Order: sequence, then structure tokens, then C-alpha cells
Amino acid sequence: MKKKIVCFLSVLLTVWLLLPQGAFAASFQIDFDTACDAIQLVNLDTGTVVYEKNPDKHREPASTTKIMTYIVVYENVEDPENTTVTISEKIRDELLGTGSSLSGIQVGDVLTVSQLLRCMMIPSGNDAALALADFVGGGDVQKFVDMMNEKAAELGCTNTHFTNPHGLHDDEHYTTARDLAVITQYAMMLPEFMDITNTTNIYYKPAGGPAADEKRLLVTTNRLIHKTLDPQYYYQYAQGIKTGSHDQAGYCLVSTAKKNGLSYLCVALGAPSVDENGNRITAHGECSDSINLYNWAFDNLGFRTIADADDAVTEIELRFAWNKDTLLLVPQESYTTILPDDISSSSILATPDIPEYIEAPVKKGDVIGTVTYSYADQTLATLNLVAGESVERSELLKSASTVKDIVTSSWFLTIVGIILFLLFVYVILALIYNRKKKKLRKVRKYKNM
Repeated sequence: MKKKIVCFLSVLLTVWLLLPQGAFAASFQIDFDTACDAIQLVNLDTGTVVYEKNPDKHREPASTTKIMTYIVVYENVEDPENTTVTISEKIRDELLGTGSSLSGIQVGDVLTVSQLLRCMMIPSGNDAALALADFVGGGDVQKFVDMMNEKAAELGCTNTHFTNPHGLHDDEHYTTARDLAVITQYAMMLPEFMDITNTTNIYYKPAGGPAADEKRLLVTTNRLIHKTLDPQYYYQYAQGIKTGSHDQAGYCLVSTAKKNGLSYLCVALGAPSVDENGNRITAHGECSDSINLYNWAFDNLGFRTIADADDAVTEIELRFAWNKDTLLLVPQESYTTILPDDISSSSILATPDIPEYIEAPVKKGDVIGTVTYSYADQTLATLNLVAGESVERSELLKSASTVKDIVTSSWFLTIVGIILFLLFVYVILALIYNRKKKKLRKVRKYKNM
């Protein structure tokens, strides 16, 4: 059952990304500065990328890596609620001296995979991430990392490469804002992912081990969803997903927000976390950037239907139809996207790409060409143009056209030319022959006299 769900989600995301709206990147202009080095803001309702900054620049993702870790764990553990993992000393030892964020799990703890997923995603526990990778990889963390990279490739993330399951610094551990947005949207379709990443605090008890009766608290690291963690960054419309930071990666945040029926995903990577002297920067640019972008999007953007399947876009010359010389073409489907509220419909250009003419018969819905919608020199979408009605062919007009084509064809004219030339030669030869024949008659007549 789990494999069927995973297969369905993979197909669903692939199809979604191939839809016209999935390819739309308008990147509208904002009126404020941003601190992050790489950003992508996506409208989740349409797949429209409404703002981006260095979206394909390689950046270390820090603990936002754990979004992919969650995906690989979920897809490879059949029953997370009832599958248990015993925490070994090697998990503790491998993270000693790394300055890792930890969830507080202890050697000897017996925890369910679901508990470890919460320990990884809520307080950003590197210990939980490593324990999960070790378990799913059969004791081989590198095998798990290979699975992460395979999944990234499967999702089309060509600018992503993982070297660990937690996000600690490594020059070869990188992604991009664009790739991380794709990875996150896939993760959002997995059961419990949004519930877990939107949890601000939760208590749990280990499933077994020496501390089985110990009540432990997990507190989120996400300032956008926690009212008291850092009140200046609390954002009431935010939901999930994952934070990340270390000196080389800077401050990172992947989050979503929903307001007035609109949903957005923001990937913000590389806000400054240390100054030129190596001192910690307390201002969280990844949070302020995300909040400012959400407010800008909610205040300035809205749904706009730019193509209506019932409205003709253009017409095309139609041949071999009785009493009908043109055919109206309509979009194959209606198309709604996200646009600035203050732009007029006349600012949206529709550019058809169709042949010079078509021939009857034509069925309603037949694809004839395409139309590209654009705004401010940016492509919004390219849709198929289809016949707005069915038209039968006139056999009389077709036959007449066939005859016309024959008599005006080069080969026909060549044959006619050859025939005329031969006829001309024949006439000339006949005249010459007749003249000679007359002369012979005159000579014979003269001799007989």
C-alpha cells in the first residue's frame, strides 16, 4: 500500500510540474530589499513562481536537508508508528564536537520511526536524522545518502547533491532554492509531514529503553509559527516547515503561509548569520524576508483568469467547407494564474502560433496550434488552441480543388508544354512536308508537258 502511495505521489508531482502553470515564473518586482542570497516564492494554488532571486545558485541547505531525509524515511518504512529503532552509541559519537542541534535522544532509547521523525523535524535534531539514516540504510548512512540523491534526481533536481542526512557543513552538500521548492512540495503531499512541521511543541515518551517513562518536550525552531520563541518573527498565517543554519549556510528557512484562500511556499537560503568578525548576527533575515514576501504577495497578487475555454482567441482560414471560410480557435482549457491586482487585462498579450490554413473536415476540440500569454515580456503560459466547432468537408469543393491542383501543378504544365512542343514540331514538319509534296507535284506536271 505504501509503495502504491509513493508511486502515485511521484506521478502526481511529475504531471503537476509539466502542467502549464507549473512552468510559469513571473518573478514580479518587489519594492523592498532582501537579506537572503537565494529565494523562491511559489503560489501553491497554481504553481506560479511569483518571485525569485538567484534560484539556481548552489547553496548549502543546512537543516532544511531534513525535508529530503523525511521523504526517504517515509517512503522506505512501511509502518512508522510501529517500527522501532534503538539508539546506539555510534549515533552519539559521530556527532560529538560538531555543534549539532540535538533533540535529546539518549543511547539505549527505543523510539518509533514516527517519534524520530518528530525529533528530527520539530527541534531539528541531527541525532534523530542520523539515527533514521542509519536504520533505513541498514547500518550504512552512505547508502541512505545515496537514496537521497536518487530521490532528488527522480524529482528532477539537477542542482542538488547531498552528502549527509542532517545538513552539517560539507562543500559538496548543496541544493538551490528552485530544487528545494520542488522537494518541499513533494514532501507536503506525504502523510503527516505538514502536521509534524507545523507543531510548535509536543511531549512524548520513548517506546522503550531505560527512559521509557520519561516525558520529553520537543519545541520547534521555526520562529514564524511559535508565538514566544522570538515574537518579532511570529507570523500568524505561517504553517511549517523547516529551519536550518550554520556559518557556511547562513540562516535558512522553508515555510508556507495561507491567507484569504491563497497559499504560498517560500524558500529563503543564505541570510547572514555571522558578521565579518565572526560574531553571531541576531537578526534573522530569512524570517523577515519570508514575512515581507508573504505580505507583499497577499497584498498585491490575486487570481486572474487569462484564458477562457469559451472565448475565441483567433481565427484561421478554412478550406473545403461549404459557405465557411474561417474557423474560430479557442483555448483547450481555461487558465487561471496569479497576477498583480492592478494590471489591466489589456496588458496581457495573447500570441497565437497557427498554420496558414487548415482543411475540412475538422472536429470540435482538434488541436490546431498554440497561444502564448505574456505580461511585461514574461511568458505566463502556453496553451493549445483547438477548433471551436466541427465542420464537414464539401466533396465538391475538394474535387474542384483537386482538379485545380492538378492543372496548375508543375508536372502537369510540363506535360502540357511537351505536348504543345511536339504538336508545334508536328505542324512545322507537316508544313514542310506539304510544301515539298507540292513542289514534287509541280515538277512532275512540268515533265509530263
